Order: sequence, then structure tokens, then C-alpha cells
Amino acid sequence: MAGTNEQRAGLLSGFGAYGLWGLVPLFWPLLKPSGAIEILAHRMVWSLAVVGLALLALRRWAWIGELVRQPKKLGLIAIAAAVITVNWGLYIWSVNNGHVVEASLGYFINPLVTIAMGVLLLGERLRPVQWVAVGTGVAAVLVLAIGYGRPPWISLTLAFSFATYGLVKKKVNMGGLESLSAETAVLFVPALGYLLWLGAQGDATFASAGAGHAALLAATGVVTAAPLVLFGAAAIRVPLSTLGLLQYLAPVFQFGLGILYFHEAMPPERWAGFALVWLALTLLTWDALRTARRARAQAAQLAASAQPQPLSQRLPHQLPTDGPSSPYAARGQ
Repeated sequence: MAGTNEQRAGLLSGFGAYGLWGLVPLFWPLLKPSGAIEILAHRMVWSLAVVGLALLALRRWAWIGELVRQPKKLGLIAIAAAVITVNWGLYIWSVNNGHVVEASLGYFINPLVTIAMGVLLLGERLRPVQWVAVGTGVAAVLVLAIGYGRPPWISLTLAFSFATYGLVKKKVNMGGLESLSAETAVLFVPALGYLLWLGAQGDATFASAGAGHAALLAATGVVTAAPLVLFGAAAIRVPLSTLGLLQYLAPVFQFGLGILYFHEAMPPERWAGFALVWLALTLLTWDALRTARRARAQAAQLAASAQPQPLSQRLPHQLPTDGPSSPYAARGQ
């Protein structure tokens, strides 16, 4: 029963995390007239405040001293911070400038980009179905480039930046809260400096647009941290295969909002491109589930073969024949 409750809590946390990420396009337009860079700077500053309070509440700060003594890991965190800055900033700009659908495409093709980077940078080998999925994804980008009249650079930049972020995070190998704290600490000084400079120029909107607007800018810290906390709770309670399926919720919600709420255009060639992307993701998901099922079956077979059989189930030649406890010895055989 406890395991069932844990898994249910993990699923709810996963739905909450990806649901919030999927609905966040509704939040960024509320911050106008702030520009994308100002919103991004506030997101960095207030995120550090939120995660700092979380660390104090949980008393999890021993890792800071260890991190300071590892220059290589600090360098990787700085790279992760720079890459996620590009991702966050472009995403905010895209939503507030009418490119929600194109932004959602970036997170749809992110798994394909991650696989391609694994092959090119880590020397990973793909299964045939994965090759077909990647090829279908490339065809989708070509179709969308024809449809847009240009490469879908917003989608590609979001996908490659987030895939790079994931690759660096894998090498850093830190917990979600600790990693976010370190990254926002790196970003805090330049972000705060930019906000102070903006205020000195008289262009800051934090105080000039009213108390409600200032509160919304401060809430960017919660908007950033809350889904990450929920994701962390889900990651330790549900299988990775389940998380892999849940990750598609966010771009699906974003895509739906782009069409139904923001009323962005979807001509036939864009539908064709998105259809190819969804086909590639379907192939990837099917292959991942099939591979996971085979791995579980093989593990179960190995576990079964490793367990000794009861005497009643053994063949005669498998029964022990030495020692006074042997049934054959007792009969003089």
C-alpha cells in the first residue's frame, strides 16, 4: 500500500511539474510592459531567493563548501547557467512576441536533439528505430523550414540549448535543488547588476508599473522553482519511462495554448511538419517502452535462474548424494 501511495504521489507531482511548465505561457504576457531581458533578470534574482529559503528550511548547505573546492564542477555549472539563460530568455521572448507554437516545437524535438548529441558527442550507438526517428525529425525540420520560409530557429535554439543544458547537468551530477541554487547564484550578480542599471536609466518597470506588477515580477522565482520541486519529487517515485512520457505534456499544453488561446496560424505545411515530429516521438516512445519491457523480462529471468530450486523440484541427478542427510544415502544407494 505504501508503494502504491508513493507512486500515486509521484505521478501527481509529475503531472503538476509538466502541467505548470505547459501553462507558463499564460504567465509571461502578464509581465508586460517589461521586456524579455528584464523579466529574465527578475527570474534569476527571485529564483535565488526562493531556492535560498528552501535550502535554509531543509538545512541543505553542506554541499556548498564541497562545490567551491571543485573548480571543474564550478566551470560546468557556469556553462549550464549560461545555456539555460539563453533558453529562458528566448522562451520568454517567443511567448510575448507571438511564437508560442514554434517554441513548443523546440521542446517536442528536444528528445531527438538529445539523441543526436549522444551519438555525435558521446559515441552512443542507436537502435534502428531510433535512427528512423531521428531521420523523421530531420525531415520535419526541413518541411517546417519550407513552411516558415526560414529555418525554425526559435525551435532549434530552444531544443539545442536545453539538450546542452541536460548534457552538462549530467556531467555535474548534482541534486535538482542544489544545482538550481548554484546556477542562479552564478546568474544573480549580472542579473542584479542589469536591473540596477535599468533602474538608473529610468527604464525599469518594477516600481513604475504598480505594486501588482512588482508582485508578479517577484513571483517569477516561484514560477521557476515550483515545477522543479515537483519534478524532483516525481523523479524519485516513478520510473524513468513514465517520466519520459510525462515530458510531452508540457509542449502539448503549449501547442494547444498557441492555437486555441493565442490564435497563432497553422497552415497545412506546419501541420505536416508537426505530424512528422509527432511520428518521430511515437517511434521513440514505442522503442523505449519495448526496450524497457525486454530489460525487465531479462532481469526477471536472471533473478529466477540465480535462485536455488527446492529439493522437491530437482531432477534426480541434481539431488545431493553425499552426507548422511541425502535420501539416497539413507537407502544405501
